[in-house]
Amino acid sequence: MEQYMYMMMLEKSKTYNRMTKKAVIAHVENIKRLDDAGKLEICGVFKGYPGMAGMYILKTDSREEAEALCKQEPLVVQGYATYKLVTLQIANRDNNYLL
Repeated sequence: MEQYMYMMMLEKSKTYNRMTKKAVIAHVENIKRLDDAGKLEICGVFKGYPGMAGMYILKTDSREEAEALCKQEPLVVQGYATYKLVTLQIANRDNNYLL
């Protein structure tokens, strides 16, 4: 059985450096909601990659659900960041690492 997760790559917009504390709090609250709902595998900030803010790996039932969650990210909604959504096919012991 194929398994997928979805990686949301957050890219800084031209207004990223003018982000408000209120926007950061809304962003963190969104992360907490995703985690509480079991939709977040991992997230983090990129260091040393100009233009990149960070990423989420989302556990959703479909790419459409992942896309909807990306569109709700406060940094995206408020224009501080854009995103790219990448489908990640899971390779693990159970599927012999896709061999």
